[in-house]
Amino acid sequence: MLLTSVCLPSNSMARGHQKIQSQQKNAKKQAEIKKSKGHDQKTAAKAALVFTCAVCRSQMPDPKTFKQHFESKHPKSPLPPELEGVEA
Repeated sequence: MLLTSVCLPSNSMARGHQKIQSQQKNAKKQAEIKKSKGHDQKTAAKAALVFTCAVCRSQMPDPKTFKQHFESKHPKSPLPPELEGVEA
């Protein structure tokens, strides 16, 4: 009995150290997986919004959508010069 009780603390200590090593290894592995995935959808969508309305500061992905937005939401405001040649 005395021998068993002496061995238990040393085994639990080794297990705790193994647990920490395992967690560190897993964290490194998860970081590599995340790095290899590349960009997420949220970041890509945000980068695609390149046109910003000067009146309401909303963002649009392309000039056609921007012109449609401007004509429907701000009909009394003059059309910005970058939308003059765009067909909606």
